[in-house]
Amino acid sequence: MPAAHPPEFRQRAVDLVRLGDKPVSGVAKDLSISESCLRNWLAQADADEGRTSFRLSSDEKRELAELRKKARRLEVENEILKRAAAYFARENVLPK
Repeated sequence: MPAAHPPEFRQRAVDLVRLGDKPVSGVAKDLSISESCLRNWLAQADADEGRTSFRLSSDEKRELAELRKKARRLEVENEILKRAAAYFARENVLPK
């Protein structure tokens, strides 16, 4: 997997496309990146700036990842509590 480009590079590439002097393909070629990569950066920049509503912004993606991580942790904790409750319930039922 190629190394990620720094955010400053991405922002500058997006700015170059938005200037409108060159098409996306020309800017991508000048920067030695793929056209699809640059188009993804443009779409993400639009979402981050609130220009589109059909794509999650970077902050929303980060929040979603945190919520999914928390949900997984809570599911594990819940499973542990269920097993503990079953263990102690069985202990009370068995003759001594």
